[in-house]
Amino acid sequence: MPFRRSRRTRPEVVVYTRAGCGLCRRAEHLVAREARGAVIRAVDVDTDEDLVRRYGVRVPVVVVDGTEVAELEVAPGTVRRAVRDARRPN
Repeated sequence: MPFRRSRRTRPEVVVYTRAGCGLCRRAEHLVAREARGAVIRAVDVDTDEDLVRRYGVRVPVVVVDGTEVAELEVAPGTVRRAVRDARRPN
């Protein structure tokens, strides 16, 4: 049986970043503004070898409910739509 999201469940947004990354800082601010109501986490890829292998220098990466929706240059509309779509029941 596929997982079905309840309307009350808040989407989870993860922003993969690294220290000293200007694009990452901008992405974090943008996500905070565009993903209101979602659970938001920032994860420094340099704290985990698997994340370093997976993302390398390809940060920031924004993931909404397990799906990568943006990387490097993060556009407001992209994040907003992904969070809105994640709120819709399947």
